[in-house]
Amino acid sequence: MIDRGRPLRADARHNRARVLEAAEVVLARDGLTASMRAIALHAGVGLGTIYRHFPTQEALYQAVIIERAQRLISEADALTVADDPGAAFFEFFTRIVENATRNKTLADVLTRAGLDPKAGTADISRDMRDAIERLLLRAQEAAAVRADLRMPELLALLGAACMAAERNQWGDELRTRTLTIIFDGLRR
Repeated sequence: MIDRGRPLRADARHNRARVLEAAEVVLARDGLTASMRAIALHAGVGLGTIYRHFPTQEALYQAVIIERAQRLISEADALTVADDPGAAFFEFFTRIVENATRNKTLADVLTRAGLDPKAGTADISRDMRDAIERLLLRAQEAAAVRADLRMPELLALLGAACMAAERNQWGDELRTRTLTIIFDGLRR
């Protein structure tokens, strides 16, 4: 197993990124039947490479969830300088709901294995809340979102939309219609 106290060599970072990318593709294609062997084949690495970075399939799935969340936070950071703060806010809300649906399969596998899908994500959760709040404040300053909306209400609505999308496996049309209704209620 790789010593987490030292930075990864460039080739090890590259292999880790390839494994995470391949895991997303294979999981989207195969769902819960995805095997480490199929992921290794798609990544173009050996099984040993995967197990050096991720000792279990669950550890790999957890890393995929964390990687997705970090990408979302980076997207939010980029959106904080968008020309249209309202559009940026609603776009990010939509991205979070879409991401929740994709994470459902991974979270189910982790839960069945007796693991907490949110383990090790406290810092990421805080960073995500901060990113959402920055987008909300910018959208409110631009008068694109109602001024009386606060983070607790926003997080409740976002959480409910994510749960509904996860449970019902919303298609694009239903997700779009539902989010349009939510967004109409959030607009000033």
